[in-house]
Amino acid sequence: MIWNPALLFGQILTRQFIIHHLLSSDTGPIGGDKNWKGIGISLLVIVAVLSLIGLSIVLLSKDDGGKPFGSHLTLDDLFQRNFQIHDPDAKWISDEEIIFRSWDGDIMKVNIRINETELLLKNTTFATFKASKFAVSPDLNFVLLGYDVKQVYQHSFLASYLIYNLYTREVRELNPPEVSDSVLQFASWGVHGQQLSSSWRLTSSGQEGIILNGITDWLYEEEVLHTQVAHWWAPESSRLAYLTINDSLVPNMLLPRFTGSLYPRGKEYPYPKMGQINPTVRLYVVSLDGSSLTTELRPPDSFEKSEYYITMVKWVTQDRLSVRWVNRAQNVSILSLCDVTTGDCAKKHVMTSEKWLDRQNEEPVFSEDCTAFFITMPLKHGGRGAFNHITMISNQSDGQEVNLRHLTSGSWEVSTILAYDESTNSLYFLSTEEGSTQRQLYRVSTVDPFHKDCLTCSLFKSKCTYYDTILSPNYQHVLLNCRGPGIPQTTLHSLSDMNKHKPVAMNTVLRHALMNRTIPKWERRTVQINDFALRLELLLPISLDETKEHPLLLILDSAPGGQAVSDLFSLSWDSVLVSSDSVIVARLDGRGSGFQGQRVLHDVHQRLGTVDVQDQIDALEHLVRLPYIDGNRVGVYGKAYGGFLASLLLLSHSSMFQCGIAVAPITNWRLYGSAHAEKYFGSAAKEDHKYQISSLLSNITSQSPLNFHIIHGTADATVHFQHSAELVKLLSALNVNYTLQIFPDEGHNMAATKSQHYMLHSVLTFFKLCFEEKQVVAPQTSKEVD
Repeated sequence: MIWNPALLFGQILTRQFIIHHLLSSDTGPIGGDKNWKGIGISLLVIVAVLSLIGLSIVLLSKDDGGKPFGSHLTLDDLFQRNFQIHDPDAKWISDEEIIFRSWDGDIMKVNIRINETELLLKNTTFATFKASKFAVSPDLNFVLLGYDVKQVYQHSFLASYLIYNLYTREVRELNPPEVSDSVLQFASWGVHGQQLSSSWRLTSSGQEGIILNGITDWLYEEEVLHTQVAHWWAPESSRLAYLTINDSLVPNMLLPRFTGSLYPRGKEYPYPKMGQINPTVRLYVVSLDGSSLTTELRPPDSFEKSEYYITMVKWVTQDRLSVRWVNRAQNVSILSLCDVTTGDCAKKHVMTSEKWLDRQNEEPVFSEDCTAFFITMPLKHGGRGAFNHITMISNQSDGQEVNLRHLTSGSWEVSTILAYDESTNSLYFLSTEEGSTQRQLYRVSTVDPFHKDCLTCSLFKSKCTYYDTILSPNYQHVLLNCRGPGIPQTTLHSLSDMNKHKPVAMNTVLRHALMNRTIPKWERRTVQINDFALRLELLLPISLDETKEHPLLLILDSAPGGQAVSDLFSLSWDSVLVSSDSVIVARLDGRGSGFQGQRVLHDVHQRLGTVDVQDQIDALEHLVRLPYIDGNRVGVYGKAYGGFLASLLLLSHSSMFQCGIAVAPITNWRLYGSAHAEKYFGSAAKEDHKYQISSLLSNITSQSPLNFHIIHGTADATVHFQHSAELVKLLSALNVNYTLQIFPDEGHNMAATKSQHYMLHSVLTFFKLCFEEKQVVAPQTSKEVD
């Protein structure tokens, strides 16, 4: 069931808390009697002390051979709030206003026209109600506060909710009509605040864990929609589109719970593995005018009698809805435009692939009259293959020929289409034109595509090259979230003059904290591997001594279609290893990675664990030839798919590695979620060999004891502990040495802070011991005795 409080209260009152941008210089009345002589002597003493401190710093710096000032980054630092990135979660609430959360936890509103910042809710309110989730009502009268939050899967959680009145400070529990003290799977505001503190049941078919209305099951949350939300409000809140997901025939997976009771407990949940029965899904639209009239939107005729996913739903107008339907093999995609008043859906675009289709969550951008829309499609570029570029599809009235125009082209990719401003014929998008590691904001004319401007390329110099952005509803301003390579920041800009900006959140506390720490520097290079130009990143000690050999750690932490080498700012456990132990960390975007074109992406089709492993080996052979890397001290770390690759590297190429860690490794793709596994392998055949890690171990080379460490949480709902159990059984049969570290009742991402700290401490200790230089004790000579 969905419970959606769409709240409203009359007209918005004027707030009394206005924070001015200029601090007052008035420090209060100054008394008449002052000891001016004493003050003068004190000032002279302070100046002298500061001078001595400055001189000491200079002298110490010279004695230190020019080494950077500051202590090493530690694991404990990463768990201190001062060292964590603050995301203000800024969003537009009108053409001229944004709301965001400050570092202190206050909820603020900014009016850009009158240049005022207003306090909506103090951080003490969160502490009072022990709330960790919040949502402000569209009319700014109420705040929905979530407390007792318990994570379910990656995006979903259970919580209890309060409705807090910002003006009267009245608080009430959010409960369905027939229950008190309820724990809800989801609660949200509508698009407009038009009802007062009311909630209502939209459907009556929901059965817990079996039939889900408006929220996702495990498969849709983790592998299809990548969100807990499976409902979408119409622009004026008069209708709601939602999915009904039926898991009644899907096989269940058991998640055991070992602690906290005399006998172990367990939780069953629907988890379709490769080749098993998938959930069925239907799309409905319900009227919220009191009639509760419900209309089902049917899939295209070609999908009626076959299995399919719904990967995207978006309201285009008040009564038109765009929907993307994808077959189970994920190589055919149909984009429809549906009239919700009649239930009729018109086919707008069909895409096919010999391998698989990516970007199926992408939302098309439509013109106001729906006769034109914009999507990204692969476009061939010489011998380098196809790259995702903007295509304008228009003239879609009955009887008219469809017209396709490519607005961008080149050996780079458009990552996101943001918005279309019809008044200026301008389309806004993010792309990698400046480099595959970047995301810059561009504007292109839909009339003359040669008129294309990069709006962010010259901003903040080299500190910001990776952005995500939110344009104002009237396309006059833009919120820029700089994610790196410098310390992240959020700024507000006018699209007519991007150089004029207002800071929203600058992560000043983190900047100050890092001034006293030595953090790694990074270096990027392109390596030619098997006729592919692949991106390689090195994290290096800030004072790298190239005359000495350093240990190397290869980290595999992205999935197919992902990106390990980017300009995103990162401060993680590997930064600690580089800072404190002078280890060099390497990451490679090999075949199967995203944003380098379809040729690189699709080369792993039907052969995960082969060409992707070979790319890592070739990159490693390139790296160990560098004079400052010790080829005898090389380790590897990977999680999930990265753990799959790390296990293969350690077992098949053990002579190249001294040690390695696999966290929650995938060891048999038949045991993994259907949507993800079938994308790369197709539907499961009867023969098992190509899906199992054992079939890829053609040449196990473990003459010496292998330092192989496996880490897994027993309540992992994504990569089940079953994978590690299968791996351990295989290693025992092959007589291969290993160590296993389990975390009872922890999931794919550790929920408990203590478990996170303990695990990362284990990882750091493991690699420190692995990379320790063995001290060779030479026999004493007579000269030494003397």
